[in-house]
Amino acid sequence: MSDPAATSPLLEVRGLVKHYPGVRALDGVDFTVAAGQVHCLVGQNGAGKSTLIKCIAGLVTPTAGQILVEGAPLPLGDPATALARGVATIYQELDLVDDLTVADNLFLGHELRRGPLLDRRVARRRTTQVLERLGHPEIPPRRLVGSLPPAAKQLVSIARALTRDARLLIMDEPSAVLGRHEVETLFTVIRRLAAEGVGVVYISHRLEEVGGIGDTITVLRDGRTVASDLPASTPRADLVAAMVGRQFADVFPERDATRTLGPVVLRVEGLSRPPAVHGVSFEVREGEILGIGGLVGAGRTELLRLVAGMDHPTGGTVTVGDRLLPPGRPDIATRAGVGLAPEERKAQGLWPGWDLVRNVSVADLRRFRHRGLLDRRTERREAQRHLRDLQTSPDDPDRLVGELSGGNQQKVVLARWLLRQCRVLLLDEPTRGVDVGAKAEIYRVVQTLAAAGLAVVVVSSELAELVGLCDRILVMADGRATATLDAASATEADLLQHALPLTEEAAAP
Repeated sequence: MSDPAATSPLLEVRGLVKHYPGVRALDGVDFTVAAGQVHCLVGQNGAGKSTLIKCIAGLVTPTAGQILVEGAPLPLGDPATALARGVATIYQELDLVDDLTVADNLFLGHELRRGPLLDRRVARRRTTQVLERLGHPEIPPRRLVGSLPPAAKQLVSIARALTRDARLLIMDEPSAVLGRHEVETLFTVIRRLAAEGVGVVYISHRLEEVGGIGDTITVLRDGRTVASDLPASTPRADLVAAMVGRQFADVFPERDATRTLGPVVLRVEGLSRPPAVHGVSFEVREGEILGIGGLVGAGRTELLRLVAGMDHPTGGTVTVGDRLLPPGRPDIATRAGVGLAPEERKAQGLWPGWDLVRNVSVADLRRFRHRGLLDRRTERREAQRHLRDLQTSPDDPDRLVGELSGGNQQKVVLARWLLRQCRVLLLDEPTRGVDVGAKAEIYRVVQTLAAAGLAVVVVSSELAELVGLCDRILVMADGRATATLDAASATEADLLQHALPLTEEAAAP
């Protein structure tokens, strides 16, 4: 009698259904992964990707359907058995313990022991071996994870999955915080694992990555499998059409040739905070969208934080209108009309356990005070008005913001600053982690805000986004401004040329 594992797919999902109260998150999903295959899973936020992988990992119990690993049914809702059967999952929200070392994190839950004691020497040696396999032996096994930059944390999370005998590796947006070099290293590791027979499920909103790493592609929409076994060479336009359910030739709004810019509303002169930012100057007019581009580590986020008063500069000035802002005073910057939507919106820009109303109104609670008490009715009405203006879905004011998709969470942050009636809006990676449909909505919102007279500054790692959305683009490298380009005539190659790290001679003052 033949071994079913020898002829069966590594992973087979049959008719998976998951109901939540009032929501059908999965509606009969079919999904198959072969051994040694890199199977890319794409779809808009809310399409069911996260629910699907949580069902496979055993964190969520499906309402109906089957999951088989190597031909044998996988017990549903049992994460320990899923791990024991070789299913390892790396989630977008990393579940590392900041106060433990890299080595301790890698073997957390399956510690190496010598008798009753932890064998930390062996753990550190094996940690080094796994990190060398990933191409990053420079990460010290003894270092606390909390002191690592985001890209290194992502690599530690991947390394931890590899310490288990994983036969199926699920990666949810693994490249979200990685630079170009780290992504290539990740791809090298994935290809090596696939050559060893490991099946890989790769989830990404970056469709160019899907074509670069995948063997086959499955598209989910509204909890259903709408396309499967597509070749990795499938044109981007076809994937987008399958994801959104309609043709979607261009996600960027058409430029308004009649839009006129107002006076300078934001003036930054010689802003510095070494080693991240060195003497950066720029201006933004009312109704203008200024993009800030550069590679990872160029100092873009640090620059926005200085403009918003979150960090104290060592030199330089920030002026809004005719008001010179005192350095390192975010409260005064906010009152002057500066709003910041940070890169880490869940950790720094939102309170996931609060409802939508409170997340929107928190920036300006004073306007709702009446005789020392909050006017809850007015607060609710104003918050909901801005949520509806931005087409937030759902706009139910009582919904917890943590329950919304990434794109709609970003709209909640924008609604907060609209309510505050800010004059300058600083957006740090506003479309990171959102699908192509939600990106188009955010682009539309940004264009609408600029048309209403706001000065908008957009930091983005996607060069096409800067070219398609902005009026001008300030390019940074090694903390310095290297060029300011007209977006209408600039190309992605132009941006990349100016974004490459400076030589020591060019960087010298």
